[in-house]
Amino acid sequence: MFNEWKGKRVLITGASRGIGAAVARQLGELGARVAVHYHASADLAETVAQAVRDAGGEAFTLSGDVSRSSQAQRLVDEAAERLGGLDLLINNAGDMLGRVSLDDMDDEQYDRVMDLNARSVVMASRAALPHFRRAGRGNIIHTTSIAARNGGGPGAGLYASAKGFVSTLTRSMAKELAGEGIRVNGVAPGTIATDFHERHSSEAQMAAARASIPMGRLGSAEECVGAYVFLGTDTMSGYVTGQVIEVNGGQLMP
Repeated sequence: MFNEWKGKRVLITGASRGIGAAVARQLGELGARVAVHYHASADLAETVAQAVRDAGGEAFTLSGDVSRSSQAQRLVDEAAERLGGLDLLINNAGDMLGRVSLDDMDDEQYDRVMDLNARSVVMASRAALPHFRRAGRGNIIHTTSIAARNGGGPGAGLYASAKGFVSTLTRSMAKELAGEGIRVNGVAPGTIATDFHERHSSEAQMAAARASIPMGRLGSAEECVGAYVFLGTDTMSGYVTGQVIEVNGGQLMP
């Protein structure tokens, strides 16, 4: 079943750390060829790429600011050129970019958050379409968030709204592209113990989140990986499109 991953051509945006890095490492173990995207963390990205190679896959790094349409286009095209095509795009790049209340929100903050978390998904997906069409099929997995459903925590309204956009876009893209053999799904992590929360959440906020999780603990990046592998494995999920898999320890049960 997992033999289909050998040689599969994958681009993961935001793969230098956290969930993206964990997914890249697992795909390396499955034998995939992975383009590891980063924006500023070149050393971390190379460490991830080396881990993919050590696990038996192939990998290289690509830099770019996916919040800018032209760079998202260039990144996808460069990945496809170096991979000899594209089978799977994982739109994982995103960040809260700080907790900001409605009172303190301004145009700059709005643009930064929406461009990184929403625009990048649209533009990278659009850029991937010609490559998928040449292959006659394709697969896109978006990283959304539990915040898309619960509105996020204090000061996370823009981020939550952007992720709500991504979840809705997942369904609309799935409808639009199904006839071309292109599947589109999403993964919505809950409260995951990565540097995302080290940068944006206080100890009190993390304690409150933990108390709301029936499993009684935070998740790990590695515990999110299985959802991506499932959605990326055609023999397991070939009839699955337009879905968002919630990975949150029971924190949200839609």
